[in-house]
Amino acid sequence: MTAELVMDALLMAVWRRKPTAEVLIHSDQGSQYTSERCQHFMTAHNLKSSMSRRGNCHDNAVAESFFQLLKRERIKKRIYKNREEAKADIFDYVEMFYNAKRRHSACEDQAPAVYESAWFMRHGTV
Repeated sequence: MTAELVMDALLMAVWRRKPTAEVLIHSDQGSQYTSERCQHFMTAHNLKSSMSRRGNCHDNAVAESFFQLLKRERIKKRIYKNREEAKADIFDYVEMFYNAKRRHSACEDQAPAVYESAWFMRHGTV
């Protein structure tokens, strides 16, 4: 993974969500997150870096759980012809199934999109 990939993903999230307050970004201590370019990018977009402690996967338990499910439920069941096909399929899994329909105990047994929508109704902003 490169710093450019991280910055592109963060830029898409900032563009899509348009946060009005500082946003905490959880990551590990990978070079893509600790790079000077990525840190400057986060500062410029009002993003605050929060990194897990070295060797402590529990700091990123939610993200680790998501990637484990993505691999088990989707990626390992498919053979992709090319990168574009993989990107489209993973996008479909995340946006059309995981966020919209898959229930989570961390979200009061609701799908993330439903939980987030209710949160915005109560709080009004990120």
